[in-house]
Amino acid sequence: MSSGKDFSTREVLAAADVTAPTLYHHFGNKQGLVDAVARHGFAQYVPTTTADADPLEAIREGWDQHVAYGLDHPRFYARLYGNIVPGTPCAVTGPALDMMLLILEPAAAAGRLAVDARKAASRILAANVGVTLSLIGQPEGQRDTELSPAVREALLRATFVEGDATPAADRGLAARAVALAAALGAADVPLSAGERAMLGELLDRLAASS
Repeated sequence: MSSGKDFSTREVLAAADVTAPTLYHHFGNKQGLVDAVARHGFAQYVPTTTADADPLEAIREGWDQHVAYGLDHPRFYARLYGNIVPGTPCAVTGPALDMMLLILEPAAAAGRLAVDARKAASRILAANVGVTLSLIGQPEGQRDTELSPAVREALLRATFVEGDATPAADRGLAARAVALAAALGAADVPLSAGERAMLGELLDRLAASS
């Protein structure tokens, strides 16, 4: 198959020795095939975490696996994350964010995050992808080996509050606002949609004020 920026379904059919109806039956269209390949690639480096895993270490592990996979498969990674249509997330953005939310939402509810869990996940993924693409673009023998851990740790310091052993009630205003927002999101409380929206906006402003 061509190693250029694009490929034809004819190339795929010839390489796989299948007919066009077979391809369209399984994938719908060319973009469906691209998305399926992207999801397969994502599954190759997604870390497995347990419910009792420390969120900081889980994020570090996932970050490092992400970078390592990109450097081991630079052409595929560049196609996966670099070939972006404006306004359209790539096929693995949603699954990657969902995976991080499984780690970050409990941390937010426990008062360990300084920002909303979804914002934290989005920022971590964006930085992780940006660092990986940057390293792929550097000559292999001249790569900045300090770039990835430096960006990772700076982002974690901005995302997690200090003193993980401190009870949530004794932490800063931002962490308590994030924790309350996370708890309200998971709780069945008698609030109207408007009241939830207003309270959510107030909590966001409190979290951002610290």
